Amino acid sequence: MADALTIADVGKRFAGRSGDVDALARVGLDVADGEFVTLLGPSGCGKSTLLRIVAGLLAPDAGVVTVLGDTPDAARRAKRIALVPQSPALLPWRTVRSNARLLTEVNRQGDGRRRLDETQIDALLAEVGLAGFGDAYPSELSGGMQQRVALVRAFALGAPVLLMDEPFAALDEILRAEMRYLLLRLWQEHQATVVFVTHSIAEAVLLSDRVVVMAPRPGRVAAVEQIDLPRPRTPEIEDTPAFAAHVVRLRHLLSGRSS
Repeated sequence: MADALTIADVGKRFAGRSGDVDALARVGLDVADGEFVTLLGPSGCGKSTLLRIVAGLLAPDAGVVTVLGDTPDAARRAKRIALVPQSPALLPWRTVRSNARLLTEVNRQGDGRRRLDETQIDALLAEVGLAGFGDAYPSELSGGMQQRVALVRAFALGAPVLLMDEPFAALDEILRAEMRYLLLRLWQEHQATVVFVTHSIAEAVLLSDRVVVMAPRPGRVAAVEQIDLPRPRTPEIEDTPAFAAHVVRLRHLLSGRSS
């Protein structure tokens, strides 16, 4: 399987009042086409910084990143990358349908071969439980409904690479669990390559093919856990010994223990 993303020896430094801060140091990671990879680690370990570098929104100070064989900036301009932030970031003056198609309207010079048309976007809104809400405004939606619109907006772009920065962090645990399975269903249908950022060990295990554990100061890859659980993932899998074993190993890795 070909690599969709290649991150080689990436470093990033930020200037601070008390001196420069190394956010990332010699980060290396390959992500295969269609793979779901999660970055897991404590606050301040550079997860979001790395995601922004891959998205072409931030330049590294060292190392090289390629996205589908191109630079992140070129891939972003060609609409081969979609970024889902922690906040839904919906435009309040646009309807649900209009927000969902927003990315397809910006930079029409991009690669639109996989972009969804309005009929397909309406079908996707219905699939995520928003049938009948196309003409509603963000202020009329709950937080979970707004996040569903953000997911539809990202998938509507048809980008082969999807970057997600803690998109469910602001949701309560019941709604968060529901959104995880919704994301899995959309991912399996659209076959995107996903890099997902979270602080939740259980969330990382449920969603991922691999979990990349990052260590802080400066951010770097401390370990990689292959998640050997069958797909499609179902709620029942969270009660299995295999699921629990992955959670325990990742907890130990995060605390600096290897077993």
